[in-house]
Amino acid sequence: MALGRARRGERTIDYWPGFVDALSTLLLVFVFLLSVFVLAQFVLTQEIGSKDDAMARLQAQIRELTDLLALERANDAESESQMGALRASLLQLEQERDLLREAATSTATPEDMAEAKQRATALARELGNEQDAAAQAAAQIAILNQQIAALRRQIAALEEALSITEQKDKESQARLADLGRRLNVALAQRVQELTRYRSEFFGRLRAILGDRPDVRVVGDRFVFQSEIFFDPASAVIRPDAMSALDKLASALVQLEKEIPTDLAWVLRVDGHTDNRPISTPQFPSNWELSAARSIAVVTYLAQKGVSPQHLVAAGFGEYQPIDPGEGDDARARNRRIELKLTER
Repeated sequence: MALGRARRGERTIDYWPGFVDALSTLLLVFVFLLSVFVLAQFVLTQEIGSKDDAMARLQAQIRELTDLLALERANDAESESQMGALRASLLQLEQERDLLREAATSTATPEDMAEAKQRATALARELGNEQDAAAQAAAQIAILNQQIAALRRQIAALEEALSITEQKDKESQARLADLGRRLNVALAQRVQELTRYRSEFFGRLRAILGDRPDVRVVGDRFVFQSEIFFDPASAVIRPDAMSALDKLASALVQLEKEIPTDLAWVLRVDGHTDNRPISTPQFPSNWELSAARSIAVVTYLAQKGVSPQHLVAAGFGEYQPIDPGEGDDARARNRRIELKLTER
């Protein structure tokens, strides 16, 4: 019986266009969500990096201003100490002046009076110098107090800016975590929907190819025994297999019309052999045999109207077995052609 022969008198409903449309829409939404997530991560990473740099600069400025404030406080203390010494010296000079005045008014010799006057003049001059020094020290202290007040205002402004930056950083981290959580939930939902659609797709493809024991679904691909398409040690498609390939080609042509042009996809045809060595002029090894078989299927599909840009041929030889056994049954399972619809 020819592979995939339709049963007479049986009416079928073509679910394929609607399924392809739903699958295409799902893939577009999945790609869009993934792009939004990657873009959001990039933007937030850049924003967090710039905020970290700004925070580092603010902290360095705060440390510098703190050092300046400590220095100004030390200078202020030194000036206060100098002011105290000047006041004490001024008080002593005033006491000496008063003593000299008392001595001048009391009975004394002319020599004592002349010496007292000279001493009073010297004390008055020294007192004037001390008063000038005290005034300069007081002006310096006033300037230092103004500088300290300005430094305190700058530190307060920087601390406020640092607090605002830290708050924004926390909010950005929270938004990133929330975005990641929501996207993970959305992706999980899309994966569940994609799994369901893939199951339906496999069901439709099995209906096209026929319910045969030598056609299996393994993971995300269809697996055909090589004997369905080829004779032993041959890469020429058997005539009775062409009707199944014709149906597959028609489905792929319809798929090309339904899938958007901006979605890159391919049907990968993988050729596999068993581990029995082969050495003929046409096929020096199993590499050549597996590759020639996959190329034969790809070429046939292209001749039936499938765009070559959506077809990929790959030969794996005996190096990707699905059954590690050495018996005839294991070797028969390893001789296979696999079809997988994937992104390019």
